[in-house]
Amino acid sequence: MSLNRNFWLFAVGRFVSQLGWAVQDVALPLYVLDKTHSGSMMTLFILAEIIPSLIVMPFAGVVGDRYNRKWLMVGFDLIRGILLFGVIAFNFLGIYQLLAVQVVMAVLGSFFSAGTGAMFPDLVEPDELEKANSTVSSFTILARLVGPALGGLIYGIGGIKLAILINAVSFFGSGLFEMLIRYEWKAKPIEGIGQVFSDIKEGVRFIFGHHYLRTLMTFAIFMGIFGAPFGAVLLPYAMREVLKFTSFQFGLMESFFMGGALIGNILIAVKFGKGAGKFLFEAMLLNGLVMVLFIWLISPLSKLEREGAFIVLTATSVVWGVSEAFISIPIDSKIQRAVPSEVRGRVFSALGILTNIATPLGLVLVGPLLNVYPAWLVTLGLWIGMGAVALYYWLRYREILLMDVRAKERLKEGKETLT
Repeated sequence: MSLNRNFWLFAVGRFVSQLGWAVQDVALPLYVLDKTHSGSMMTLFILAEIIPSLIVMPFAGVVGDRYNRKWLMVGFDLIRGILLFGVIAFNFLGIYQLLAVQVVMAVLGSFFSAGTGAMFPDLVEPDELEKANSTVSSFTILARLVGPALGGLIYGIGGIKLAILINAVSFFGSGLFEMLIRYEWKAKPIEGIGQVFSDIKEGVRFIFGHHYLRTLMTFAIFMGIFGAPFGAVLLPYAMREVLKFTSFQFGLMESFFMGGALIGNILIAVKFGKGAGKFLFEAMLLNGLVMVLFIWLISPLSKLEREGAFIVLTATSVVWGVSEAFISIPIDSKIQRAVPSEVRGRVFSALGILTNIATPLGLVLVGPLLNVYPAWLVTLGLWIGMGAVALYYWLRYREILLMDVRAKERLKEGKETLT
């Protein structure tokens, strides 16, 4: 069974908007630094994107279940495009003006994501979700590979105005593709604020009322607590401060990792499909072995010079990326299959909130630890934490994590949760 017309319209439209966003995502920090030379202001812009999303995400999930998801997706893309055209037309390029725009874009993006995330699994057959997710993920990786270089070039040529203009055009281009998607969704509109909070509670109850979903969710959260700080803080810190990689080497390492993730996604899309989930624990074992090699490289036991360490890590980064794809894609697909369409928006929003709240716990701890202990020892601690989580779930929940449950079975089993 091949992926259908609706899916490709969705995937191409999403790629267009992601590429435009990647251009602005590089140009905006450059502009802020050029204007303020302040790291604190950069942090403020990051928080302006994260915090509003967390606040509105539960409400966005309810809207995604209660209104036509296709037109939510199209509408919020077009609104974002109009907003950015307005920024250029009225020259809203002051730092605090752009900060306000960042907040509004974050809110609009949350509502867009709620409708999009809830609709996406309906565009393909359930057994095609791994293939569909890996294909979309491949497009995302391409946008992340091409976008930064393109963003830097565009900022150098036309400044922040040209970068924002390209992003605005990309939102309109994405909306045009999305308009052509054939998707019907009928649901009762929101009748009052009480219903909104009732729907939010329903989404949380649905997760914790189903053993299968609860197991998948807690597994992802606990792995994220240890994995997120490693990727976001410790890995770049060790490469720059311990291994003394140049900025070029650092960027090249990131590219090799993304290349590995792209290979993994292509393998899932072309060869493994739904069968990729069978290799979840093997992928985690491979991931853990690569991490052990990294710990050795940054420890006093390694005698490799910078160039030797770079060659070793370049090769292993590809393997790292492949293993990450074989972990994330099956988990995401299983969750999508397990959640009925009629509650998917609010359930996914609840999952997003729980993940976004839990993940920073590790991030907050790692920074201070690096001020006290060597990077290899902190990495070893994270490795032990991830290993303990993986071993616990392998011993106790292996069959649940490897099994696959359809939404109909979840809905039938949990009727009392949904009423």
